Amino acid sequence: MAHLWLEGQQEFLKNRRKLMEGFDPKYANFPDWINGITHEIWEERGIDKLLYLYSDDIILRAPPSLVIGNKTVIEATKATLFEFPDRKLLGEDVIWSGSPEKGMLSSHRIISTASHLGDGSFGNATGKKVVFRTIADCHAINNQVNDEWLIRDQGAIVRQLGMTPQDFARNQIDQEGGVQQCQHPFNDSMDQAGPYTGKGNRNEWGERFVDILKRIMTSDSSVFRSEYDRGCHLEYPGGVSGHSYNDAEEFWTGLRSSMPSAKFTVEHQIGREDEQLSPRAAVRWNLKGKHDGWGIFGEPTGADLYVMGVTHAEFGPWGLRREYTLFDETALWKQIIIKTG
Repeated sequence: MAHLWLEGQQEFLKNRRKLMEGFDPKYANFPDWINGITHEIWEERGIDKLLYLYSDDIILRAPPSLVIGNKTVIEATKATLFEFPDRKLLGEDVIWSGSPEKGMLSSHRIISTASHLGDGSFGNATGKKVVFRTIADCHAINNQVNDEWLIRDQGAIVRQLGMTPQDFARNQIDQEGGVQQCQHPFNDSMDQAGPYTGKGNRNEWGERFVDILKRIMTSDSSVFRSEYDRGCHLEYPGGVSGHSYNDAEEFWTGLRSSMPSAKFTVEHQIGREDEQLSPRAAVRWNLKGKHDGWGIFGEPTGADLYVMGVTHAEFGPWGLRREYTLFDETALWKQIIIKTG
């Protein structure tokens, strides 16, 4: 019997290596690798591992700015850990597509706990504890990330530190030398082409959620009651939680009504069905246009806005049962203040 068990273990390890060809064999699958290297880098302080886990010329797009190169990523990581040295990154989900041979794209949703113990981009240390989400879309091949789209819920952080997103954006502009000299938030005109050119997959759950988003963006209010579970749980920018149809409609209507003439674009979509998990979707999208309507950003200013967004959705027998949407409110207020002064 022992030799049968050994043969079984050998077969398991052989298949495991085959599933993750080109990746560190200590990780069982792609979600395990993504969660594992995140823990190694941030919580085990393996920041130097970014020199080989991230490509030399990686392009990292985030609402505040465009970052190029793993050395720049290392400096940003060190600065964040100085400001929040006890940060814990708790992986909630990895929704992914692709293959080890051709490359894989992960949409990694993380909830972080941290204490503001060092001076930095969020001001002087306050000692306050914060909880916030991040979603990172990473393309990886041969044990290395070489393309990334990252959204952190800055609005949730600044509110817990006692600021509004508007005040934070205004202070940031002042610290950077004023409207004429400050760093402009990311938009598609400053993007650079990276190695990943895929669009995800055509799984039915990704298709279904893309259809929901497109209906929302064309002001089809019936979508909330026809596609959302009445008991759905919702997580929105600013650390805002909600439930049921009305909260979903209020959030999405508030965004769309702020930019009624803006163009909505789906950049990437993934749908998945995995054992022991609900059917899920991860969609990266953008909304580009004028701040020409009343909504979550107040009085229309005519500012050119670029919203970089990601949404994760889970489905159940009565429709969409969980939704997690992120964009960076502080980057949007910065765009507005640059316009208005």
